[in-house]
Amino acid sequence: MSGKGADRKIDYIEFNVADIAKSKAFYGGAFGWTFTDYGPEYCEFQDGRLTGGFTTLAPVNAAGGPLVILFADDLEDTLARVETAGGRIVKPIFAFPGGRRFQFADPDGYELAVWSDK
Repeated sequence: MSGKGADRKIDYIEFNVADIAKSKAFYGGAFGWTFTDYGPEYCEFQDGRLTGGFTTLAPVNAAGGPLVILFADDLEDTLARVETAGGRIVKPIFAFPGGRRFQFADPDGYELAVWSDK
């Protein structure tokens, strides 16, 4: 996103991971992300809207920090994809004002959420 209109906006998200190949398999399988490798210790991901990275240069620390929330048109299908790709459902689908969501842990233990307005 860097460039015009990027001032004071979230530009990049980076995950410290234990195994880049495993992270690529999970996020590619569950969400269809694509990847660009930059050597054995760093990989960039693109989800079609945001760019980020996976790195093995720092220890995995899944506790704390902000909750990354993804959007899905079909929440049930996305939950099934997360499970098939090896994610663990932490909070099953629940309703909140404005929509529904679920939370899951990825293979490194990071907790993320997926929401839908349907």
